[in-house]
Amino acid sequence: MKIQVFDPPLCCATGICGPAVDPKLVQFAADLEWLAKQGVEVERFNLSQQPRAFDDNPAVKSALEQEGNDALPLTLVDGAVACQGKYPTREMLAGYAKLEAEPSIVTDAVRELIAIGAAIASNCESCFKYHYNEARKLGVSKDDMRLAVETAQAVKDAPARSVLALADKYLADRRVASSPASPCCGGADTAAGGKCCG
Repeated sequence: MKIQVFDPPLCCATGICGPAVDPKLVQFAADLEWLAKQGVEVERFNLSQQPRAFDDNPAVKSALEQEGNDALPLTLVDGAVACQGKYPTREMLAGYAKLEAEPSIVTDAVRELIAIGAAIASNCESCFKYHYNEARKLGVSKDDMRLAVETAQAVKDAPARSVLALADKYLADRRVASSPASPCCGGADTAAGGKCCG
């Protein structure tokens, strides 16, 4: 079985880029990942990046000719249109693949908390303001939002703490600091095949 998803023009399919994090896209990406782990062949195409795939598929081309971009997103199951104009839920995807869907705890409120965390991780002020307001409409408490922010910030800070610890180690031990190191910042290429900066 093959499930193909034809997206409208997007900068990326994850939902965590652009001016506002889209929790529905985040959830759908997770649902497709779950489906692939069940052994289902999954393909995804973005109109802004892979327009030829849309033109080469007769079912998609026909839907676009009749409905325009309103036909997107479009989901095909073994070449036949299964869902048009919206993203299918995990339950719908499971039904297409004749699988039993795992119960999901992701509600609209949880999606907004995920989006708030993503806004912190990406330093996006407009994203945070938008999803804060959406979360308030859904009755999410400020305490829960604060927990999402603190969790995202803790994850975000972990790499900074690690590199500071490395710097402290090198600067505290003169033998380590004076040992040969890989070229960096304008020197020769590193063993990984590129410079660490610039």
